[in-house]
This record gives sequence, C-alpha cells and structure tokens, in this order.
Amino acid sequence: MDNKEQKNKDFVLDLFFPKFCLGCQKEGSYLCDDCRALLDISEFDYCLCQVQKALRPSRLLQDPKSAQKDGKCQKCRNKNLSGLYSALPYKEKQLTKKLIYQFKYQPYLKDLAKTLASILIEHFIISGKNTNEIWENGVLIPIPLDKKKLKIRGYNQSEEVAKELSKVLQIPLIADNLIKIKSTKPQMELSKEERERNLAGAFMIKNPSELAGKKIFLVDDVYTTGSTMEECARVLKNAGAKSVWGIAITREE
Repeated sequence: MDNKEQKNKDFVLDLFFPKFCLGCQKEGSYLCDDCRALLDISEFDYCLCQVQKALRPSRLLQDPKSAQKDGKCQKCRNKNLSGLYSALPYKEKQLTKKLIYQFKYQPYLKDLAKTLASILIEHFIISGKNTNEIWENGVLIPIPLDKKKLKIRGYNQSEEVAKELSKVLQIPLIADNLIKIKSTKPQMELSKEERERNLAGAFMIKNPSELAGKKIFLVDDVYTTGSTMEECARVLKNAGAKSVWGIAITREE
C-alpha cells in the first residue's frame, strides 16, 4: 500500500470511526497536543535497579558517547540486560495508565502504537540518545506474547510499537525469532522471586545465526521488576547477541 492509498484509508476510518483524546475527549486523535504536554517525558535514563520504598533507581550520566557503556549502575553489573530506555513513569499520571490500559485491553486501541512510539522517540531525542552510535548494528525485537493472549487481543502490543519505532529509527525489526514456548502466570500477581521462577524456560531462539553479534533492543510496554526483559536478555545473549538493551514506554516507579 503506497502513501496515497494509506491516506485515503486513514481518511475513511477517521470519518466513520473518529478518534477522541483519552485525556480530554477532544476529537481528532487519541492524545491531543494539550494533554500530551501534561506528560512528563523523561530527559534522563536510569539504571536497572528495582524501585524500592522511598528510593528511585540511580540516574545515569548524560553523555551520548558513553550511553552504550553506562546503562546500569554497579549494583546491576551482573545483569544480562545492558540498560533501559523508558519514556514515562507509570504511576505519576492517570493519563499514562489510561493510554497503556486502552492499548492492551478492550476495546483494544491497536492504533495507539503510533502515539506511544512517538513518545518514545521524543524521549530518545531529548535525552540525547537518537544518534547513529546508539542504533548502529541494532535490531528491534518485541517481547513475545503468550499464544492465548495473542489470540484474544489479536495483536502483540510490543510488536506494534516496535513496528512504528522501526519506521522512524530505520533499524530492522525481527518479530519471529524470539518466541514464547511456555504459558506463564500474570507477572503482576507474583513476587520478584516468583516472577523469575515463572519465566524460567519460557523463551527460546529459533535462529541464533540471525542475531549473532547484533545489538538487540527489546521492546515492551511496561517495565516493572525487569524479570521478563532480563530472562529474554539471557536467552538472547546465550544465542550470540552482542548486547541487549530494553525499551519500555513506561516504568513502574
């Protein structure tokens, strides 16, 4: 489908199924400019440490040239994940929660992927991370979704965001190599230790040679304890990936 056909399709969809801002209900888009301005898109990056009471993860130095070296603090050095880019704190704004909820649950606003990806792109720009050094030799890989959830929802929300990021960042998307082979319990219901046990053996790589020596950017919607990304990073590094970085729209704080 060329640009003209896509524009015509979008026009017809907007005509019969108009979009309304999830913040103020103004017609035109899922997130109007005024409500978007209320979001606190981060200009900083933080280490991988799990958030504790009255504490936040350490803020990392703002040096774009060292961004791929300093993605975690000393406490996180033993982790397989090299670092995390996240655009929004999850608990801070009710609007943030609403955007994520409507993207994942009924009525399943799949088209929100464009809006959420644009928020991530803004984070990359204002944090100084949108450079050739960052994305060189990189590929995007979405966190795979359980087959049952995929059948119910009809799409993998992480993959939809990754598709939009791939278009803007001009780096490849590989969506069918890292796969989920075991059903797991909902992570939000479990403790950190239970999450790690729950995910053990849940993921596998179909074609390791496709990832050998690559810089992987794992894409997900929400980063909580990091257990899912860490397990995926372990599997990817065992398959020959050079490094694995996380990208999340929001982070629990």
